[in-house]
Amino acid sequence: MTDTQIEKKELLENIIKGIEEVKGYDITILNFTKLENTITDYFVICTGGTNTQVSAISNSVERFVRNNTKDKPWHIEGVDNQQWVLMDYVSIVVHIFQPEYREYYDLENLWGDVEITRIPNPDK
Repeated sequence: MTDTQIEKKELLENIIKGIEEVKGYDITILNFTKLENTITDYFVICTGGTNTQVSAISNSVERFVRNNTKDKPWHIEGVDNQQWVLMDYVSIVVHIFQPEYREYYDLENLWGDVEITRIPNPDK
């Protein structure tokens, strides 16, 4: 898995490209690197409007990362129901939600002391 800042940055960029490639939206990055004792460095959170789009996003992220960094997710959950897919790349955890599940779990507001970056939607 990734261990240098350059590799993490490249992984993060490829995750974002994979999401954008299939029109994932409301992309948000939570940066945990300034906190002590965290289990990951970043969360990347995005939304897909349907089961099909959530599946397409997870497949696109996996493909972009594999083709450009040769990295593979350590673990993936949620592929059976496609309501919330979690892709664990160890230093970066990707959360792909359908809108109602993203709103319900509201991960962005669980940590008040992390840096949050919102990626503008290209269509807006």
